[in-house]
Amino acid sequence: MNIVDRALRNWKLHILALILTVIAELIGPYSFDVGPAKLVVLPLLYSFALGALCGLPALKLLSKDDMIETSSLVGVTFFFLMARYGTLVGPNFWKVVHSAPALILQEFGNIGTVFFGIPIAVMLGLRREAVGAAFSNARESNIAIVGEKYGMDSPEGIGVMGVYVTGTVFGALFCSFLASFVASTMPFFSPQALAMACGTGSAGMMSASLAPLVKMWPDMADELSALAAASNMCSGLDGVYMCVFLSLPISEWLVRLCGVKEAPSVPTGAKN
Repeated sequence: MNIVDRALRNWKLHILALILTVIAELIGPYSFDVGPAKLVVLPLLYSFALGALCGLPALKLLSKDDMIETSSLVGVTFFFLMARYGTLVGPNFWKVVHSAPALILQEFGNIGTVFFGIPIAVMLGLRREAVGAAFSNARESNIAIVGEKYGMDSPEGIGVMGVYVTGTVFGALFCSFLASFVASTMPFFSPQALAMACGTGSAGMMSASLAPLVKMWPDMADELSALAAASNMCSGLDGVYMCVFLSLPISEWLVRLCGVKEAPSVPTGAKN
């Protein structure tokens, strides 16, 4: 089926997406104080919430097949998004080059999720599932790593899939609020550093966390977008190697240190 036929078949989804976009843009951005933090709520978050409401069975707006079809179209829309970010990297090329050491070194900060997540996961009752759940942000490439090393029917596979589903549903919302909170309460971080931190290897999470930064520093919008896009690309390129050679071994060690004595799972095919 070519692109035109598929677009015509999904006309209801395109119209609904357009309506939700218009509603979200008409509401506009809104900022409010939460203690010492200044949180910025943007149209992106409204569209997430409205889209979730459209999936309620009582409204009968979308069938299960429609939702499955919609999920397959998400990747296509991200192509346009990343193409847009690519146009911002070019004009800011030298700023990205000058930030190259910081872009490379900040990748090691992604290992922080291991030291933060493993103890909490074990404390909450996870065992080998903690390895899959906390060694990364559990995007597609991370699922492939766990599937190859442990098998998707293993406790590690259950852990990574649990975080993948949770991240898909709540990840963008969490990243947006976290970026807004850190930017408003921790002034010792520069806008450029915060923009680089947005690049976690997920285009959706990067866009959600970048949006409040652009709102807070509109005069630096192109530079922040370029740095975030470059960081996101670096995370996608070297993230696999970071996970295989650093995050997973450290996760295994931390799980044992936390008292989990079970042996690592072995894929079914490797047992024979």
